[in-house]
Amino acid sequence: MQLEVYKTDGKPTGEMVTLDPAVFEIEPNDHAIYMMVRSTMANQRQGTHKVKPRNEVRGGGRKPFKQKKTGQARQGTSRSPLMPGGGSIFGPMPHDYVVKLTAKMKKLARRSALSYKAKDKAIVVVEDFSFDAPKTKQVSALLKALSLNGKKTLLLTKATDVSLYKSGRNIPRLEINAADKASTYDIVNHQVLLIQKSAVDALQQPLKN
Repeated sequence: MQLEVYKTDGKPTGEMVTLDPAVFEIEPNDHAIYMMVRSTMANQRQGTHKVKPRNEVRGGGRKPFKQKKTGQARQGTSRSPLMPGGGSIFGPMPHDYVVKLTAKMKKLARRSALSYKAKDKAIVVVEDFSFDAPKTKQVSALLKALSLNGKKTLLLTKATDVSLYKSGRNIPRLEINAADKASTYDIVNHQVLLIQKSAVDALQQPLKN
């Protein structure tokens, strides 16, 4: 598959970039995408939720009332889970939610997500550009020139570009990331992939094998 490369003003450069069929034209595997998105979301959870079980609550050392002739159920401690202020039964405890996947499935999920974008013609390649200092207006003008205003867009660069990131972080529905750091979730969670020309190889090279 070949795509035209556009200038930052929205006009074609006359250049073409080739997308590897082994990465952008496979039969998408929905289950692999699901598992990768699930893994990404689960791995972001802190898992620090906690309640105090019976052995951690304070007090309850003596019997709250006598055993017989009270009309109540017998109790040995005021910190029983059945009593106000008592410990919790089977409450949440700290643990991680990590979902581990094989490297093979991770690559399959990424290829599948990219193939869906290519199939939907939701990939735009733009010439390389960068700024010495944050320039939000220029990034906004770029999106407008490419008719991407209002679309949830993921801009992929060859490497982390701090100035470019700062230029676009205040623009709604735009996310900027390095091609090798964008997850499968990032790809499927955006309507359009806007890829810098030099980032195409950085995106597809690790997925060829």
